[in-house]
Amino acid sequence: MIGIIGAMDTEVDNIKSQVKGKTVSEIAGVEFVCGFIDDVTVCVAKCSPGKVNAALCTQAMIDNFDIEMIINVGVACSLSSDVVIKNVVIASDVCEYDIDITALGEPRGFINGLNVIKVKTDDKISELLARTAISCGEKIHRGTIASGDTFIASSELKDMLKNEFGAICGEMEGGAIGHTCAANNVPFAVLRSISDGGDENSQLDYPTFKKIAAEISTTIILEFIKLQKNQYTLF
Repeated sequence: MIGIIGAMDTEVDNIKSQVKGKTVSEIAGVEFVCGFIDDVTVCVAKCSPGKVNAALCTQAMIDNFDIEMIINVGVACSLSSDVVIKNVVIASDVCEYDIDITALGEPRGFINGLNVIKVKTDDKISELLARTAISCGEKIHRGTIASGDTFIASSELKDMLKNEFGAICGEMEGGAIGHTCAANNVPFAVLRSISDGGDENSQLDYPTFKKIAAEISTTIILEFIKLQKNQYTLF
């Protein structure tokens, strides 16, 4: 079963609408819609924005459903001049930039327990997502996605994330989803479409482009599921 998590209705509603034979479960305040898309079993959930919400949703999905992989989909801001609005970012790894115990001598973003700063995504899933996005006609980038409980709308924060973590994209959930998946040994990937530039113009750009960006990520994930069906029929 493929688990699909987005933070907002605009990121998952169209995916949910494609689910056939659906069953709906509510766990920890999150609605999980399970069933089939193109004969592939899926479980789709809206976690709501923020790292704690994302982690709760991810753990509940892993604990209650037969999940083989989790893909986080949705919109995000650019942290690189090479990544522009409506481009697609497939994470090579994720980090949680607002973990800060530097006062105790740890580097910023260090995740105790996993003992890393960056959590690597699954190579095979990420590569297939990248190929799928390209086949859909999208311009893609691969790199680090930085997550924190802040809507990034500051050149100062944007520059810090770019310089300190080498991040090309910023959002509020992927790092926590990756953290939870890694702790449970569940393969994961993060697919984001760019809605804004993460700077002082974000408050204008985000409302303008978030729906368009969400539609791009939805199109890619639905095509990805079709490819999974084709792979299953080979066996």
